[in-house]
Amino acid sequence: MRLARFSLNDAPRYAFVQKDSVDGKDYLIELDGHPLAGDQVKPTGNRYAVDADGVRLLAPVIPSKVYGLAKNYEAHAQFMHEAGHSEIAHAPENMVIFTKPSTSVIGPDDPIVYPACSKDMNFEPEVAVVMGRIAKNVPVEKAMDYVLGFTCVNDVTLRDLQGLDPTWTRAKGFDTSCPLGPWIVMRDDLDWKDAKISFTLNGEDVPMASGTTANLIHGIPEQIAAISSFSTLLPGDVIMTGTPNASGHLDPGDETIVHVEGIGDLRNVIVRA
Repeated sequence: MRLARFSLNDAPRYAFVQKDSVDGKDYLIELDGHPLAGDQVKPTGNRYAVDADGVRLLAPVIPSKVYGLAKNYEAHAQFMHEAGHSEIAHAPENMVIFTKPSTSVIGPDDPIVYPACSKDMNFEPEVAVVMGRIAKNVPVEKAMDYVLGFTCVNDVTLRDLQGLDPTWTRAKGFDTSCPLGPWIVMRDDLDWKDAKISFTLNGEDVPMASGTTANLIHGIPEQIAAISSFSTLLPGDVIMTGTPNASGHLDPGDETIVHVEGIGDLRNVIVRA
């Protein structure tokens, strides 16, 4: 099952996404409320094609906070070292956790704005976890019970500023730095232990950016347990699990597509501030 947030020339709405067995297209089955508000929701009877005029997919959630893990794949840690961005040659033993504010979140096809303060914007395709319940001090063995589902994320990073700011506040938290989408795939409908990630830049596949969550150093249950030990996770909060391999430079006009097998494509274009 897939859950989407969309607009139709007015306020945001929620919908389940279903593929029509006749024409093969995806349709939005509108819901009468907010699925994360704790109330029971049901279909309104309205049905819209995802590509219909006036329909716009939005970020599937607006989280209260976004957490991310850095160097959570050995291949990415080695790439960062070889590229001169890190003195450490291998992935650190302990989790490296950072945050992005809710104002960094955008949705599918929204522009990523290149700030004037940077000259080196990078892409980082990842799987994002979306929380479904309040989680505090959650044990590893029960962590997945608190997950609503998964979506695609591009952890857009200003690499030159990352080297200047120890807390990565500007490098990771600038407006539009957290594209999410196109929708949420429910927890039990994705092989989250081996979700395959790939990336396309201007229509060309970038093989060195691909990978699978099977190679995560700190798995998703461990991430949830660790983060919930110091921060209360709320429904809709997001955890970016890490980028699997090499990242790369972006320029204004570039088209980025994050693809996660079993979820779909998240497309955004870079624009100049």
